Amino acid sequence: MVSSVSVLGSTGSIGRQTLYVAEHTGIPVTALSANRSTALLEEQARRFRPKLVAVYDEAAARDFRTAVADTEIRVVSGINGLIEAAAGDHCDCVVTAVSGAIGLRPTLAAIEQKKRIALANKETLVCAGEIVMRRAKETGAEIVPVDSEHSAVFQCLAGRRREELRRILLTGSGGPFRGMKRSALESITPAQAVKHPKWNMGAKISVDSATMMNKGLEFIEAMHLFSVTPEQIQVVIHPQSVVHSMVELIDGTVIAQLGVQDMGLPIQLALTWPERCPSPFDTLDFYQLHELTFEAPDYENMPCLALAVDMAKAGGSGPCVMSAANETAVHMFLRGELGFNRIYDAAARAVEKIGITEDPDLETILEADAAARRFVEEEFGR
Repeated sequence: MVSSVSVLGSTGSIGRQTLYVAEHTGIPVTALSANRSTALLEEQARRFRPKLVAVYDEAAARDFRTAVADTEIRVVSGINGLIEAAAGDHCDCVVTAVSGAIGLRPTLAAIEQKKRIALANKETLVCAGEIVMRRAKETGAEIVPVDSEHSAVFQCLAGRRREELRRILLTGSGGPFRGMKRSALESITPAQAVKHPKWNMGAKISVDSATMMNKGLEFIEAMHLFSVTPEQIQVVIHPQSVVHSMVELIDGTVIAQLGVQDMGLPIQLALTWPERCPSPFDTLDFYQLHELTFEAPDYENMPCLALAVDMAKAGGSGPCVMSAANETAVHMFLRGELGFNRIYDAAARAVEKIGITEDPDLETILEADAAARRFVEEEFGR
């Protein structure tokens, strides 16, 4: 079990659940971070009394510094503040729950300090998976996934030689629009898209789940986390969301991890691994599990998933361009500025327009990320 934790993105869904888990397990919270100063962030700071709070927005950081002036909390800002929250000597574990490529530099900084990374930021591996995993191996930093699917694979592979793995069976519920034709999704509203049938998540990831882009991002993440090829990953739609993912071994054996739909479970495991401890979360009632069904994904009507798989195979800067364009398009959709089906159009056009750089370094990746965001804003924000 880790001795202290820094929570990047503490006011988001994963961040809030991490604080709940930390309180339950008695793990001290030594740093928090958020994009802007909020009443919730101040409440968290006063409750957990971290040594450091990073508020990314400079003006908001000044306001927050005034708000907590009666405490000993040090307030920092900008990307350097976020890096300090991740890499400072106040913690031995960092939960990266910020959204977007902004999580990349803090994660790499924490890796340099050999911290455990409880990874919940998809873009870190989607954009720079080869760089991040290579550096983690070189420094000895430990990366433990927080996503329920990757946590499931992580648990299924625990204690096994990677040579025994034939393929990963990455499950997904199919989202709120499973079975619908793309033409019928034209008029989908943000309120409809964020209502996931199984999981309680933030708005951005809920929309990604609705378009199935989320499963595509997880596909790319799994490649890097578990050192497998795209051909060794199969997406399986499992509407009940009870089996969180499976692995098939070379002898044909399939091992699955099952559990309730609560992100607190993989979060707790990431903080206590390799130990397990009692949790406050519900357990499965097998008498109520009347059926578990599995089906193939609908790539035609959920083209974001197909695009992500294509980018996984293409490699280079392709996944980064797609992810950044998608993130920008999703936020435009949530603001009512872009139609639901146009999210895919924006991501696909960005890849086509910007192109793919093979074997990019970190600066090239960050430049590709910025270029993709500009392209979508300029071309689809009219």
